Amino acid sequence: METNMIQKVGQIGVPVKVLDRAIQFYKDKLGLALLFNTDSMAFFECNGLRLLLSLPEKDEFANSSSVVYFQVKNIKKTYETLVSNEVTFIDEPHIVAKMGQIETWMTFFKDTEGNTHALMSEVQAL
Repeated sequence: METNMIQKVGQIGVPVKVLDRAIQFYKDKLGLALLFNTDSMAFFECNGLRLLLSLPEKDEFANSSSVVYFQVKNIKKTYETLVSNEVTFIDEPHIVAKMGQIETWMTFFKDTEGNTHALMSEVQAL
């Protein structure tokens, strides 16, 4: 088997229930750039990764998505900005791991479709 078959994740799909509502959330609340949309799909740009919001083709695909971890530089400032944008968070930014001098911080939030996602930040420990 070739060792470098998979190069990177190019797109992540997130199932949604109401496409227009989800587009507004990801564009207006999270500030992602909308590339284009159709009646059943919307594509967003996230620094080289495409995020696909789609209405499920079949009922069995209408489950919550995997957690998408959005990397940010300043998790506390981003958290405060998104709270002011009426994004619903499950918790506050907190340390989940410390490896050497690097701390990994996370905070989890819900989108308008009931999917759980997160902000993450890796910072130099003080």
